Amino acid sequence: MGFLDRFKKKPEATPPQPEPTPPAPDAQGPTTGTVRIGPKEQTVLMADRLATAAPPAKSPPPPAPAEPEVADEPPKKAGFFAKIRAGLKKTTRILNTDIRDLFKSEGRLVDDAFLDELLEILIKTDMGVASAQQAIDEVRSEFRGRVVHMEDVVGSLKRKLKELLKQPEQPIRFADTGTTVVMVAGVNGAGKTTSIAKLARTFIAQGKKVVLGAGDTFRAGAVKQLTIWAERLGAEIVTGEEGSDPASVAHRAVTRAVEVGADICIVDTAGRLQTQQNLMKELTKIHTVIGKKVPGAPHEVLLVLDATTGQNGISQAKSFSEAVKCSGIVLAKIDGTAKGGVIVAIRQQVGLPVKYLGVGESADDMTLFNPDQFVEAMFEDLMPAAGAT
Repeated sequence: MGFLDRFKKKPEATPPQPEPTPPAPDAQGPTTGTVRIGPKEQTVLMADRLATAAPPAKSPPPPAPAEPEVADEPPKKAGFFAKIRAGLKKTTRILNTDIRDLFKSEGRLVDDAFLDELLEILIKTDMGVASAQQAIDEVRSEFRGRVVHMEDVVGSLKRKLKELLKQPEQPIRFADTGTTVVMVAGVNGAGKTTSIAKLARTFIAQGKKVVLGAGDTFRAGAVKQLTIWAERLGAEIVTGEEGSDPASVAHRAVTRAVEVGADICIVDTAGRLQTQQNLMKELTKIHTVIGKKVPGAPHEVLLVLDATTGQNGISQAKSFSEAVKCSGIVLAKIDGTAKGGVIVAIRQQVGLPVKYLGVGESADDMTLFNPDQFVEAMFEDLMPAAGAT
């Protein structure tokens, strides 16, 4: 059996992990607006009710280990490379150990045996056989039959992987006028709710007014979690009764965002497996309902993928894109257990741009995806990352 035959078996999906539920907010939390959708379809705005009340007493400082921290200042970009590097330590450990083992002597002849060993190492990072083979072909083209040093090979791999990950600079596509609607989808446990909070924090830090739509009506914990985040971030949230129609919640959230002149409306959706066809059709319905309320919306459909999922992320990306025309990926849980190579496979096989990386649990722990920086972080223990801080 050939070497590549060992990797043709379809990888097993990693069972999704439940999202952590943040602790309850302080009793004197922010006076954010909440729209409750019940039988009477009443609108309850907490800010209006509390406007005439006596000023609340100063809240005690939150317990350090349990509270999600929300900074008063916009997220700082400096230091994110260090977080990405820490999040990819499993990948860097594979590359650092195995590639160094290839170069125990001062130099190494680039022959078929060497290239096969190098291919196996790359596949361990979850980048898939096809992407790994392209990187190996680059090394073969440059160095076959020559004695090379580690820095020569690593430099070639980095150049090729940066090329494979290259994508247009595509941050959020904002509407020309009015409210920009962002729909967020993903499987259960991928980190969807936390990612929505991080997106909201990013937009609020930019001075934008945000309305959230808690469309995961089938899981009470999801609505509660997103409500707590909304209160902490100072965003208005539209919720529905448990089990109510998610499309109705999405419609009302977008309606509310337009009424109050919000810059951004982020609509959550129920987590679902990509194999659940009836639930995937429901996503299509939500997408259609939003478009009827705001022409051209949703302007972005972001798929949240758990970075620890591995090759199953490719199947998720394909299925969700077919249902709701995903425009980009948020790669969550870059937490040290992830194999970052899966980004290369998704970029090559699905073509979706990776827009954001989630590198921690804090609301500020999200950064725009930078392909060059990401590749440098993967190989940082082997060669210093150029210009990284």
